Amino acid sequence: MKRAFLVLFAGLVLGAFAAAEAKLPPAPPKSDTEKAAEAEKAKAAAAKEAAETAKAQDKAVANYNRSHGGTAAKPAKKK
Repeated sequence: MKRAFLVLFAGLVLGAFAAAEAKLPPAPPKSDTEKAAEAEKAKAAAAKEAAETAKAQDKAVANYNRSHGGTAAKPAKKK
């Protein structure tokens, strides 16, 4: 039983090393239209993230103003 387990384990280890050494073919180069579509998608994602950040900041400011009597923080005085 131990021998069968060792043989099975050795096979799995060798198979894992063989799979790790295998190389995939390089991806085909992207065309200009694919690059443009990818850039547009990244731009849209950045705009969405910026809008969500602004919304979260507005919510935090409103919460601060609500909990501190409706007064905004005053800027520090310059010397």
